[in-house]
Amino acid sequence: MNDRTADKVLKALTVTTVAALALAVLFYDSLFADSDGFALLTSQEPSWTVDAALLILRASLGMMIFAHGYNKAFRGGRIAGTAGWFQAIGMRPGAVHARLAAGTEMGVGVLLVLGLLTSAAAAGLIAVMLVAFWTAHRGKGFMITGEGWEYVALIAAMSLVCAMVGPGSISLDAKLDVAHRLDGGTGLGIALLLGLGAGAAQLLLFYRPPASGSD
Repeated sequence: MNDRTADKVLKALTVTTVAALALAVLFYDSLFADSDGFALLTSQEPSWTVDAALLILRASLGMMIFAHGYNKAFRGGRIAGTAGWFQAIGMRPGAVHARLAAGTEMGVGVLLVLGLLTSAAAAGLIAVMLVAFWTAHRGKGFMITGEGWEYVALIAAMSLVCAMVGPGSISLDAKLDVAHRLDGGTGLGIALLLGLGAGAAQLLLFYRPPASGSD
């Protein structure tokens, strides 16, 4: 798949996803208003504005990270190029981590957009951001314009919010009646323990930064 075809596929996926989400909001009353799977950290009842806001948060975060994974797999240097980059920064073997990163980002993106296993998806994204922070952004200051860590910190924070507050009624978690079991303190614990634990384990097992002046 060349870059032009990959771009067309990504645009088609984006348009389709946005259209589907817009329809979900338009038909909120008939599809989601009676859902009992939604619970905020407060005792607030479900409302269109809250559910729509949570959908926007989840979907924007999910679509963004999906695009990053898609880019690693199908654009530019694709998996081979991504593998070379991972190898260069010390995540070895690079090919394994290229596939792992691309697959995780695309998978997490889909789960967040759908609102399915939201706290686990948030944990996956936190793990990715921890690895990115430690290998590529640590020590480069705050601003992303200088490759600093503000971007990864903000994405991790947004992921944590999704896990704690829950996906809202416009989600598969709500339809499956598990949203209220996976948010709040449970969501916080899943996102932090699983996310930070997985990221730290990956770094401990595989991060071998190259010596100065070498590959």
